[in-house]
Amino acid sequence: MLLSILSWLLAVLLSLAVLGIASLVLATLWIAAKAERLVPPVGKFIEIDGNRIHYVDQGEGRPIVFLHGLGAQLHHFRHTLFGRLGPGYRLIALDRPGAGYSVRASGATGRLTEQAETVRRFIEELRLEKPLVVGHSLGGAIALTLAVEHPETISGIALLAPLTHMEADGREKFGSLYIPSRLWRWIMSYTVAIPTSLRYARPIMEFIFAPQVLPGDYMVAAGGWLGLRPAHFYAMSSDVVAIERDLGRIEGRYGEIAMPAGILFGDADRVTRFHTQGAPMRSRIQGLDFEVVEGMGHMPQFVAPERSIRFDDRSRHIGNGAVVGQHLFQPPQLALRQREFLGCRSEHHRKHQWR
Repeated sequence: MLLSILSWLLAVLLSLAVLGIASLVLATLWIAAKAERLVPPVGKFIEIDGNRIHYVDQGEGRPIVFLHGLGAQLHHFRHTLFGRLGPGYRLIALDRPGAGYSVRASGATGRLTEQAETVRRFIEELRLEKPLVVGHSLGGAIALTLAVEHPETISGIALLAPLTHMEADGREKFGSLYIPSRLWRWIMSYTVAIPTSLRYARPIMEFIFAPQVLPGDYMVAAGGWLGLRPAHFYAMSSDVVAIERDLGRIEGRYGEIAMPAGILFGDADRVTRFHTQGAPMRSRIQGLDFEVVEGMGHMPQFVAPERSIRFDDRSRHIGNGAVVGQHLFQPPQLALRQREFLGCRSEHHRKHQWR
């Protein structure tokens, strides 16, 4: 009798567990479908060594390639900068492998060297003549890796709040994104990760943007919804795990960089902290054009982009050392009012995009 009762209880518990897991999987797939409906692909696709790369290519002239950061996608540049740059430039932003609508090659790890090689091959396939590479956050680390390992491919690097150095608390800083097991990473991606990410998306993004205000149109116009998909989470976690395999070695070679290089860093950045990721770079690259902006956080391309871009379209050329720092990334005036930064979006609009 007791054995039958225990068997019945075990069956009930197993059924509840299966139902719970099934509900998480269904919720994940529903959120992912909504994300793809709200933010569909906008560019072209190209196969690069097993990676299916989604990218946008706009304009004609001197090429600039944009590399987004961790958990982001090409809209971080397309939405913020493309419409504000003048004629005379060919602007190319790509979803890094696994991010946005790009698909990472089977067996790929997300290592910095691997991603830099993919970017090199991408530049080669598009027949871009020594483009300037703009990298934000993790995209900055990939741009630095490209400059160290494939300097003949590019004309210069311009970095926004870049990841540049290993930190002792790196694993703890990334928290639940650091999942070494591929199997466990896959299980998390299709069960708990996406519903949990949706629940906490707003406070997380507010932290990343702080002390500036999260833009009201971030989730749709800037592609934020695309991060709420299992494949995107899996790739993001893979990137986090892979960072430590290469960054320490790459940072030891920064002194080899001889091309024009510029960095824009906010001293209020809570993600890539200025004193560990920004300040040490001043003495690492000869001739580095280094700009520190008081009170700015981690997302300079979103903070008054009209003020952060100073191109003289007719008389100046990207690739000269002075131009990389002084004209591509002119420090913005940071006496920003919330009304200016949000573009006069209504509170209703800001709340509606998260539903």
